[in-house]
Amino acid sequence: MSVLVVGMSHRSAPVEVLERAAVGGEDVAKLLDEMLRGEHVSEVVLLSTCNRIEVYAVVDAFHGGLADVSAVLGRHTGLPLAELTEHLYVHYAASAVAHLLSVAAGLDSMVVGESQILGQLRGAYAAADEAGSVGRALHELAQHALRVGKRVHASTGIDAAGASVVSEVLVDAARVLGRTVGDLAGTKAVVVGAGAMGALAAAHLRRCGAAEIVVLNRTPDRADRLAEKSTAQGTPTRAGRLADLTSELVDADLMVAATGAIGAVVERATVAEATAARPDRPLAVCDLGLPRAVDPGVATVPGVTVIDLITLQRRLTRGTSGGAVAAAKAMVAEETQAYLAAQRSAEVTPTVTALRRRASEVVDAELLRLSARLPDLDENVREEFTRTVRRVVDKLLHTPTVQVKRLAEGPDGGSYALALRKLFELDPQTPAAVATPLSGDGVLAAIEAELAPGDEEAGR
Repeated sequence: MSVLVVGMSHRSAPVEVLERAAVGGEDVAKLLDEMLRGEHVSEVVLLSTCNRIEVYAVVDAFHGGLADVSAVLGRHTGLPLAELTEHLYVHYAASAVAHLLSVAAGLDSMVVGESQILGQLRGAYAAADEAGSVGRALHELAQHALRVGKRVHASTGIDAAGASVVSEVLVDAARVLGRTVGDLAGTKAVVVGAGAMGALAAAHLRRCGAAEIVVLNRTPDRADRLAEKSTAQGTPTRAGRLADLTSELVDADLMVAATGAIGAVVERATVAEATAARPDRPLAVCDLGLPRAVDPGVATVPGVTVIDLITLQRRLTRGTSGGAVAAAKAMVAEETQAYLAAQRSAEVTPTVTALRRRASEVVDAELLRLSARLPDLDENVREEFTRTVRRVVDKLLHTPTVQVKRLAEGPDGGSYALALRKLFELDPQTPAAVATPLSGDGVLAAIEAELAPGDEEAGR
């Protein structure tokens, strides 16, 4: 059994495709259940954020697992297989572990080093655990990734600037309003959505000096709680309903849409009506939704500038160099090797157990044979002879079993356990692992190979 990652992110797909693949909270359990029904999938976690959708699955065969997961993603997105696989990337075995640790460290994020991914990973794991789709393998890997991510953020300074998708869209919003980076002093901001992203937006607006924040949400209680918290932290904040959006935008400087809804929440007509009452005054509209929470037509309203994930994707660099990032990459590489070494060492344990069991069976058989041949042997002599034989066998096995565990931690560790199984004709067997990441045509070829008529055993 090996870990398979199938996903798409801002690095492999345009926002328009990510929108179609986005999974709302209410659909997560359904998709996890569909994937678990696949013939080759035994565990699965689904991570869906504003710039990535990834499936982490434990599978018994590379091609079979890839076909099972891709089939579910295809049905969910409604995209033909050929079109879907243009944007997918695949990691397997060691490569899958390295990828998850990089994600947890913030190295694969649109804003390199952002720390929100840790909470998102934790939430994805919790949802899968609640749905019953997490077993021992993904539990251990997810917990290791969360520990590594936390350590990277704490010890490398990769997130020292506090950068995030929210902070970056506010950088662009300040420019639209003719202000310097980080300066929103005296502005009125409307936040649509009172969930985790809404709370993060309110926190960043406070740091940037917003004079007033209005939180609008479908559920009044959540808006009230966020408004109370924000006010207590020093910025006057009011709560309201989505129906109040038009009136609140009349004298607002910027709006941040941070809902978890699937589909547009802010319509063009609403924004146009509000701006008609405030001519010659710019309005920055920040859309953090995936799919987009703001109707694309809002961008055509005079005086309105829409800043969304597409805008952000174009501006941000795809990589960052520097000491903190280099240190984070080195730490991820080190932790990946340590995890894989521990896994390889654990995998050799059944072989060692089988060897000791075989030795014990041989000793027991020979002692039984001795009893049959020498039934009158003195009992004290018999007991001492038994202890001596078992000590000899234990000493003979001690070095090879200790050594095979140590050697198993290396990159070619599996070969030593295999040699031991061959030499002593032991039963345990470890399947070969495919560790080469695929993307685009490679993904499609792998899936088609698995689904080819008359080739049911392909990739198994």
